[in-house]
Amino acid sequence: MVNAREAAVGSGGRARASYRRRDKYVRFILPAVLVISAVIIFPWLFTLFMSLHDWQVASPRVFVGLDNYLNLVGDTRFRAAVGRTLIYAALAVALPTVIGTIAAVLFHRDFPLRGLLRSIYILPMVATPVAIALVWTMMFHPQLGVLNYLLSLVGLPPSLWVYSPQTVIPSLVLVETWQWTPLVMLIVLGGLSALPTEPLESAAIDGANSWQVFRDITLPMVLPFIMVAVVLRTIDALKAFDTIFTITQGGPGTASETINIYLYLQAFSFFRIGHASAVVVVFFVIIVAFSLTLLGVRQRMQWA
Repeated sequence: MVNAREAAVGSGGRARASYRRRDKYVRFILPAVLVISAVIIFPWLFTLFMSLHDWQVASPRVFVGLDNYLNLVGDTRFRAAVGRTLIYAALAVALPTVIGTIAAVLFHRDFPLRGLLRSIYILPMVATPVAIALVWTMMFHPQLGVLNYLLSLVGLPPSLWVYSPQTVIPSLVLVETWQWTPLVMLIVLGGLSALPTEPLESAAIDGANSWQVFRDITLPMVLPFIMVAVVLRTIDALKAFDTIFTITQGGPGTASETINIYLYLQAFSFFRIGHASAVVVVFFVIIVAFSLTLLGVRQRMQWA
């Protein structure tokens, strides 16, 4: 009897202690849950709610179900914006990845003033996008810009840069590449610094040249870090807004109107809140799909 009573008391004490720990845990995480709900979850739920309504500023809200989404399918301007966004993102990911990887390999080597040159190389990344956009806007000017002056020095004809529908996207990609190549370089450089030296030393002993060592040993081992840079750059390039809007506002015409520019105009110029909310939801799905695809590729790939 005594043992049973003691066991019951001990069990009750453990239960009370577990309850107190659980209570402290709930009180500890509750503020974070409330903040996340207020900052992230509620805006998304409200955006979904708005996307199901025909809602314009100073007009009554009318429930339309999925009509806003169906209208996007037939909206040629939206489809064109999606295509431009994908082209812009592909170029703005590929160029910084290639150039940043090459720069990382170069800066990984030991040479005089390496630290100073590396610091200078990452300066574009620390500047604000709007300030960078304003500087490049002046450089792109057809008559007064320095870029056409540099072209004239090497005997090339001047370009309209962001003032022509044919060259506006490549010109904007040039700005994006200049600003964010240092980020790729830092990520890949960190990966190179973490690689083991034994395979490289063994390859050197076997007589492999620099290109063979990079192609067969360094690149396969550093690919996970390159994929991290690709994922980050893809997400950032898909949702690019500030640089494009500052330089072109989506022009000339709609030649540089990406999804974010289209969304901004629908919400704050045409005041079609319900339609813009549907664009937000579709845009979010596109970004998540690309991110999960790239992460899946990273997980399935087998690196040495």
